[in-house]
Amino acid sequence: MITSIQGTLAAATPLQAIVELNGFGYEVNVPLTTAERLPAPGASVKLHTLVIYREDAQTLYGFITAAERDFFRLLIENVTGVGPKGALGIMSRLSLPLLEGAIRAGDVGALAKVPGIGKKTAERLVVELRAKLGAGDSALAVSGDATAPAAAGDSAHRDAVAALVALGYKAADADQAVRRAALALGAKATTEALIKKALN
Repeated sequence: MITSIQGTLAAATPLQAIVELNGFGYEVNVPLTTAERLPAPGASVKLHTLVIYREDAQTLYGFITAAERDFFRLLIENVTGVGPKGALGIMSRLSLPLLEGAIRAGDVGALAKVPGIGKKTAERLVVELRAKLGAGDSALAVSGDATAPAAAGDSAHRDAVAALVALGYKAADADQAVRRAALALGAKATTEALIKKALN
């Protein structure tokens, strides 16, 4: 099992990264939330990976954190009707803190508003994953991995998105704006700083 890959980022698109390692170029499928955090081509990159084996293909999926990879695995192994492509779509629309928060809260309405999910899939996400996520504030409840984002950072992210939604943003648009703000400000940015940056 390939659990991570570290090498030179040769190229990237919104849903794919090519990582060169020891003379080989590995094609890694990534969600948009990972692609937007990749370095410039030519830089070193590490992705936490999961390989899916099918009769006619072996596909590598990669994520910036082990927690995101573990959530992807939960989606495809536990949610009826959600395969790797669907799981990438879901994780491309909302960041992990928002997805986990909505599932824990049983917020089917918020999940169903995300393009590509729909009400039935949103209900399955809540029913089939809520108990597995536990009551924690972050993906640590799933993975126990020290590389997962800090709960405080997840909380600031969720609070900033909630504030933008209260101002009239759609959840997916608010999440994207806050993700961009977090990239610019760093992992320790406060809720207030994230909101200000997202509104600029």
